[in-house]
Amino acid sequence: MIRKATNYLLDMRDRQRIAIALSKGAAMMGARNIDLSKPGSWEFSGFSQNGEDGILDVLRKQLLRSNRYFIEIGAADGIENNTGWLLVAEKYSGLLIEGSAHLVERAKRTVIGYSIGAEIRDMFVTVESVRDIKALAFHHDPDVFSLDIDGNDYYIAKAIFDNGFRPKIFVVEYNSVYGPERSTTVEYQSDFVFTKAHPSHLYYGVSISGWTNFFKSYGYQFITVDRNGVNGFFVDPDCFDESFLDGVEGLKFAENKSQFKKFRKSSAEQFELIADQKFVVI
Repeated sequence: MIRKATNYLLDMRDRQRIAIALSKGAAMMGARNIDLSKPGSWEFSGFSQNGEDGILDVLRKQLLRSNRYFIEIGAADGIENNTGWLLVAEKYSGLLIEGSAHLVERAKRTVIGYSIGAEIRDMFVTVESVRDIKALAFHHDPDVFSLDIDGNDYYIAKAIFDNGFRPKIFVVEYNSVYGPERSTTVEYQSDFVFTKAHPSHLYYGVSISGWTNFFKSYGYQFITVDRNGVNGFFVDPDCFDESFLDGVEGLKFAENKSQFKKFRKSSAEQFELIADQKFVVI
């Protein structure tokens, strides 16, 4: 009885969050003055934490072909992520992957019902389990692939490509603590959890330079990072008009505002806190 009552209250709150996200996103979307050469002007946030909803909105509208399908690894409760807008507002089909059974159940009770083609699976993603995601996915060339797991992102991204995926738009979280030049990531651990890896919680993920080098090796083009310094956006140039891509003047690097607020230090000073950890050059 207590669990049922708790779930009822959570569901009520989550539905309110969805309503707020839709209203906020619609207002911000309409207030934009879009310049296709300036990704900063594309940003808006409905379900996303930063300006990802807006950047993905513009990029999707420039696609030469679309299957209206997404995949997100690290989907949380399905509401506050990079594909919630696609699922709820755009009725995209898609596959959400989340490692918390509690969050998966919440998403099943609320957000998943907004699109008949959306599903969420409980899975802690490792290099080996990417093949299971391939078996679950209806499309291996989704319009959007979002990866945000605060840890082994580089190794999972490599496994994604090695297993035959070719997303049109790939959005990944980067760790600004490494700065704009350092091309690096953490050592792979199948059970990596960033909150346990280092007391500062700064030892995780990939630098933006590392991501740029990685995606370039697969023929992808860098577009921009969001202005809050959290995500990098890369695209398969075969899926876009060349004139559009040539005109984009993306932001190359931004400090993570949340980390800067927490530590009151620049990325260079933050890195000193984890400088003695083991890193892998990309």
